[in-house]
Amino acid sequence: MKNIILILVLVLFNAVFAWGVQFEKDDLTIRPEGVIPGAARDVFIQNISSAARQFIGTPYEYGGNPLTTGTSDNSYLFFGIYSKAAQKAGLQYHGYLPMKNLLQHTKKVDENLLQPGDLMVLDNKHAAMIYDIEETTGRLQLIYASEKRRQVISFNSDNIVFYAYWMENLMGFYRLADNMLRPEN
Repeated sequence: MKNIILILVLVLFNAVFAWGVQFEKDDLTIRPEGVIPGAARDVFIQNISSAARQFIGTPYEYGGNPLTTGTSDNSYLFFGIYSKAAQKAGLQYHGYLPMKNLLQHTKKVDENLLQPGDLMVLDNKHAAMIYDIEETTGRLQLIYASEKRRQVISFNSDNIVFYAYWMENLMGFYRLADNMLRPEN
């Protein structure tokens, strides 16, 4: 009888303990869209340009994280830009995701509605980020980590390569889903 009571007490104790534990839920699918205030999202977008400019010229290294190693590949470049812009807006970016996973958390956007932070994605899933749009001309400023040039480079939509390569191989323009950002605690 004592064993049964002891087992019941232990089960009850564990149940009460587990009930009170706060589990961290980091599954992207459980965060509803639009959980961040519109003003914070606007500040995030405004800070994309200054965050991106900090990485131009960073040496290319596959798997390099510019926030820790001073080198970067494309996935980590976008992680670094989004993280810095989010921090300045009082937000927290979800975290590093390889490009194929990042693209799963974007939504296609019309090329007439582009804004800083949007991605220009090619058929082969290679991407560049729009970090600035000139008001008077509409010229796009883009950034990506170039394996060929071995560094993070910037180019604009007036560049011949933009039309001859990027536009010819364009899959579309994509915007980071709101559930990738959350208020900073």
